[in-house]
Amino acid sequence: MQDENFLSQVPAASALFLREAEVRRGIEYLFFGHGALWRAIDARLAEHALGRAHYRALYFIARAPGLTISDLLALLGITKQSLGRVIKELEARDYLTTRPGGRDRRQKELRLTPAGRTVEAAIFQQLRDAMSRAYTHAGQQAVTGFWQVSEALMPPRERERVAKLGSEA
Repeated sequence: MQDENFLSQVPAASALFLREAEVRRGIEYLFFGHGALWRAIDARLAEHALGRAHYRALYFIARAPGLTISDLLALLGITKQSLGRVIKELEARDYLTTRPGGRDRRQKELRLTPAGRTVEAAIFQQLRDAMSRAYTHAGQQAVTGFWQVSEALMPPRERERVAKLGSEA
């Protein structure tokens, strides 16, 4: 990392944190931080001929094995057609399997295959490393604040979905 002490360049939020300039700074940090996080894994995705949508599906299926297609649609916020293409490609590459739902046979449950778990874990490791570095630099209070701000940006229904992720894994 070129400048290990990058946090010294981040000004503290002023007591006037709701002014437009402060809100814009936060939005810009979100845009650029999000972009940098995804760029950190783009090369690994390309090695596997996967796109970001493929990885997002792999990630959430890994977090909640048995997730239904309708639940994944709600989590990803994409069209049925887009998800259908992603699911087909991941199935064809033996990264995931579908099976009828346990409670409702009309639903399809999604699970990663061993190959899918391996690919998801390798890509996740890069995301984990990037987040861990950022968390370490920011410190526990800042991480808690980041989570609180991120949670407050989500509609209540999304908060419930996020809270449930990984609880059955």
